Amino acid sequence: MVKRSIVVAGHKTSVSLEDAFWHALKDIARERRQSLRGLVAEIDSGRSGGNLSSAVRLFVLDHYRRRAGAAISIAAG
Repeated sequence: MVKRSIVVAGHKTSVSLEDAFWHALKDIARERRQSLRGLVAEIDSGRSGGNLSSAVRLFVLDHYRRRAGAAISIAAG
C-alpha cells in the first residue's frame, strides 16, 4: 500500500491505495477522458461516509462490476 498526495477541491489530501487500485483508477480516468484529480474529486463529492481511500476502492470495484455485468448481458443477449 502506498500513500499518495493529491489536490482535491483545492485542498491537498492523501490517498492510501494498493498499486492495483491506483492503476485501475488511472485507467478509468483515461477511459473517461478525465483527469485523475477530477475523477478523485468526483468520487470525494459523491461519498456518503468513510474515508477517501475506501471510497476510491469502492468506486473502482463498482466500475468493474458494472462492466462485467454489461459483458454478461451482451453475451446472453
